[in-house]
Amino acid sequence: MLSYTCKTAIKAVIYLASKGESRDKAGMKEIASNIQASEHTVGKILQSLVRKGQINSSKGPSGGFFITKSQMDHPVSDIIESIEGDQIFRGCGLGLSKCSAAHPCPIHDEYKVARDLIEQLFREKKVKDLCDPVSNGIAFLIG
Repeated sequence: MLSYTCKTAIKAVIYLASKGESRDKAGMKEIASNIQASEHTVGKILQSLVRKGQINSSKGPSGGFFITKSQMDHPVSDIIESIEGDQIFRGCGLGLSKCSAAHPCPIHDEYKVARDLIEQLFREKKVKDLCDPVSNGIAFLIG
């Protein structure tokens, strides 16, 4: 359901959030290395997230990307919508433009249930909720 770009964005934000306690900034190369993604992709994603206010950046020798305490309270759905738009939680499972209850695709009813559960999960979970298990070694960002 989520694109590679969106999954990478979520991992990058979680990585930054795990550094948030120490207020350390991270460079693009460091983030890419720690989430096993290409530097080029991570760079584009990070700049997009900065423009959308999901993370911050500063330039200079001590610059890098970082996340504030208030940004850690954002729901994960904010990251997803910054990358994918809000249609991700509304679209048809088969990609039809005119799928609805009145004009359903073959998987409409089942997909709607699954899509609604996923939306609920990402709206309820905050960035800090996903960061804590990673910081505590219970969950991982790389496989």
